Amino acid sequence: MNRTPRLLDLFSCAGGAAMGYHRAGFEVVGVDILTQPRYPFEHHVADALEFLAAHGEEFDVIHASPPCQAYSPLHALSPHLEYPDLVAATRSALDALGKPYVIENVMAAPLDRDHSIVLCGGMFGLRTYRHRRFESRIPLRPPTHPKHVIRTATRQRRARWAQGWHISVTGDVGRYVGPEAMGIDWMSGDELCQAIPPAYTEHIGEQLRTHLTDPSGRMALFEAVA
Repeated sequence: MNRTPRLLDLFSCAGGAAMGYHRAGFEVVGVDILTQPRYPFEHHVADALEFLAAHGEEFDVIHASPPCQAYSPLHALSPHLEYPDLVAATRSALDALGKPYVIENVMAAPLDRDHSIVLCGGMFGLRTYRHRRFESRIPLRPPTHPKHVIRTATRQRRARWAQGWHISVTGDVGRYVGPEAMGIDWMSGDELCQAIPPAYTEHIGEQLRTHLTDPSGRMALFEAVA
């Protein structure tokens, strides 16, 4: 592929995933139902699945991060609230399109365990663990998962960050520790809480680029044998 591959970033939020794919060499276009004034690339305010149906053929790869609230502790804390459950509908639409895709979500989300990997901030030297699962029909390889030996602060995060702790990027972390912990310097505190570190999707994006140029994997196999 001589041109820059295009990636559609569905349910984009403020662009944590998008930045990683950009660093991996993709032209990224984001879509979210809400305006995202700090999204760092071309962005469209639209229903993600409707945009996919209308424009999915224009892209080489699709990334989707459906809303996670239905699968997170937030649901248990607010059982009277209804949250969108869109993983199955997203997977169905992506399978029908037939393009390479990645679906990202929290660990409890109903992603396919047989076709997914888990990424952690510890794999990339970040000071937050923040496990996320990534489903794809393209075989993905995670880095080595180091043991969690550093304590994680959920309160008094400013002081404990200074003491060398990791932090949990939840609630209102503000901008005093979140940017360094996540590798993100353009979001508000609330946006950081919904983001994933760009290091995750840069790692995945590099593997997707390889797949686009060598779908059979024969080049990688030849290099391994050589």
